[in-house]
Amino acid sequence: MSKDVFVFIEQRDNVLQKVGIELLGKARELADDLGQNVVAMLLGENIKGQAEVLIKHGADKVIYVEDPILKEYVTEPYAKAINEIIKENDPEIVIYGATSIGRDLAPRLAARIHTGLTADCTKLEIDPESKNLMMTRPAFGGNLMATILCEDHRPQMATVRPGVMQAIDTDNSRTGEIVEKKIDFVPEDMNVTIKDILKIESKKKDITEAKILVSGGRGIGGPEGFQPLEDLAKVLGAEISSSRAAVDAGWITKDHQVGQTGKTVRPEVYFAMGISGAIQHLAGMEESDLIIAVNKTEDAPIFEVADLGVVGDVNAIVPKLAEALKKAKEEKAEI
Repeated sequence: MSKDVFVFIEQRDNVLQKVGIELLGKARELADDLGQNVVAMLLGENIKGQAEVLIKHGADKVIYVEDPILKEYVTEPYAKAINEIIKENDPEIVIYGATSIGRDLAPRLAARIHTGLTADCTKLEIDPESKNLMMTRPAFGGNLMATILCEDHRPQMATVRPGVMQAIDTDNSRTGEIVEKKIDFVPEDMNVTIKDILKIESKKKDITEAKILVSGGRGIGGPEGFQPLEDLAKVLGAEISSSRAAVDAGWITKDHQVGQTGKTVRPEVYFAMGISGAIQHLAGMEESDLIIAVNKTEDAPIFEVADLGVVGDVNAIVPKLAEALKKAKEEKAEI
């Protein structure tokens, strides 16, 4: 009988990726609702040392696979290893990050295991009556939220966007089981050749990691409207983000987009500048600790979630705000 909630944990250069820790937090919640355990699946070379971290973040058990073939992510060896783990353990639920790796790996496993897969989920819940996993994701370009069930096949599988789920705090008192799984890899499992790995160091922090975000929407007027936001962000030590409207207009690249069809963020402070607050955008930022909105339309939906709202022209207000903050910082430095 299927049981337990399994989580695929991503690592790069033996560094655990944040999305895996976030998924453990949600898996803990789902497993508690089911009265089951959380099992983390960790693959890599010399990766055992990271297993204890997963226990402290909510896993009851860690199944790890170590092999030189797993040093870098390659579809076939990773799919082979996870497939064997799933077939041997018969989990109730398996969740993956909706990253470049998760989006490549999860559908291949769904095909091999003959089960369903709901991609890019923003919400996971257990149905209190049927105990099935309710998997919610945006549909029709983010204009509709669809809740999908996989009633007849196990495991129930989903990919979840980074930043959507909340990681639980480290609990150093937690203990759990750490088990090594041996996989008989053969040379044919490495069906591609890695010639070289190029790592690009970005000066910009990913918006899901930022503590402060200054976000621009259609109301900033055009691509030039991001310059005052950049000036404000520089004073605050913040990153720039945007609504979908700004991305669709070609004013900024998609990696800055917040919302159902973009990224989900939880900064300490979120500045919504010239953003009306469509439900698709709110879903990506409403969990921010403090939301400050500037919009010339006084009944804009963004004001319904904002902690502080200013009705006015964003292009007039932002430069004055940046100047005032800069002056305040300079005065503080002189004291």
